[in-house]
Amino acid sequence: MKSPQPSSSEIAAVDLGSNSFRLQMARVEDGQLFMHDSLREMVRLGAGLQMDKTLSHDAMQLAVECLRRFGERLRGLDPHAVRAVATNTFRVARNAPALLQRAEEALGFPIEIIAGREEARMIFIGVSHSLPPSEMHRLVIDIGGGSTEFIVGRNFEPQKMESLYMGCVSYSMRFFADGKLSEGNLRRAEIAARTEIQGIRREFSSGHWQDAIGSSGSARALGEILRLNDWSDGAITRSGLAELKERLLRTREIRKLDLPGLSVERAAVIAGGYSIMAAAFAELGIEHMTVASGALREGVLYELLGRMRHQDTREATVHQFKRRYHVDAPQARRVQLLALALLEQIARKLEMEQALARQYLTWAARLHEIGISIAHSGYHKHSAYIIENADMPGFSRMDQQMLGMLLRAQRRSLTKLTALPTHNDHLALILVLRLAVLFHRNHMEFTMPAPELCWEPNGQFRLAVDPEWLAENPLTEAALAAEAAYWKDINITLAIDA
Repeated sequence: MKSPQPSSSEIAAVDLGSNSFRLQMARVEDGQLFMHDSLREMVRLGAGLQMDKTLSHDAMQLAVECLRRFGERLRGLDPHAVRAVATNTFRVARNAPALLQRAEEALGFPIEIIAGREEARMIFIGVSHSLPPSEMHRLVIDIGGGSTEFIVGRNFEPQKMESLYMGCVSYSMRFFADGKLSEGNLRRAEIAARTEIQGIRREFSSGHWQDAIGSSGSARALGEILRLNDWSDGAITRSGLAELKERLLRTREIRKLDLPGLSVERAAVIAGGYSIMAAAFAELGIEHMTVASGALREGVLYELLGRMRHQDTREATVHQFKRRYHVDAPQARRVQLLALALLEQIARKLEMEQALARQYLTWAARLHEIGISIAHSGYHKHSAYIIENADMPGFSRMDQQMLGMLLRAQRRSLTKLTALPTHNDHLALILVLRLAVLFHRNHMEFTMPAPELCWEPNGQFRLAVDPEWLAENPLTEAALAAEAAYWKDINITLAIDA
């Protein structure tokens, strides 16, 4: 399915990290990206996480104020030319939904919370586009504020991806909150990181790659510190990290750190970043690491470019899921065509963008039966569980939650849903998918007069079906009567005209 194309040649990526927020602008010329303007603010959102995993009011306010400034720079851009992604702190904060609403209002564009492995995938894409082409397998490590991503891949294709819950901000707060630098707390931080990395060592150790690459702020800061102190040529090395450790121990206090290449902002989290990097070198057998300029935001931009050129990663993911779960392709196609035809009849009443509604409905129709591979009984629940919990390249968490909601609600009682949707658009999409599944429940090709769906001003629905056809199909007639009863149970009228 084709994604909408931005009318402008300028696109933008916004990366809401746990340490810093970044905005990257790029021009699209002859199918290529030319980076030009960028903004960066050290929001340190991860430092605002409190003991109960909620973000403090002050941390949220700083985030909103930053995004309001970013929004001014983005003003006037096509809605499809901007993609904003949020990472670890948004993933773990219990009050992230409240912040997300305020953040989107400030930025003026939707924000997607992406899963750790999806973040890793796009980091690898961004890094790969910043490096010369190579047939070698590369290990990419990206130490963020709240998580660290590990990826092994070749060319532009990531092959193994992991995201571990450790970052320069969280580790600095956990082990160096008092501002002291000692052999003891450095050792404890490194051991904690090594313990985490041991779980992925088998797949990411030196026998699986030929070149190690570091990306994002911590790697760049470490490389610059080592270069300016003549401890390396700009690469991150074991010997250079050892020299840095000695300097940290001699200084003893973070506030007294005075190293060429170390900014005041980075000094606050350098001990946490160093500890994670040193642990990765020790556990994965790294001796030498090149620092790349590309990272998550560049990966987001190349994803946007792919969608503009009808090379949407999400389409490839849906195709792979259909194949993996042995989906009945003709049946999925039948349900998709009828669902889209019904949607078209009520589309003008939608508040959400019609193209987005068609996109969600198309994906849901194609994937609605994947749960049958687990069990036919209750397959809609299995389908929803798979979609909500699987790694789905290209999809945000919100995308997966939306699809999961549609699949879980595709049949049977609506009162048994754990969270009944309250948004009218969501209810309309659920109805359209349910009707498409209902009419095609026999999994066979047949001809029927097109049903007509009306979404009335009072919020109720009316479905007109040819009475002669319905009289010849009593099972469908009974199913429609049951469907109307299901909607009545949640105080919505579905009138059947036959």
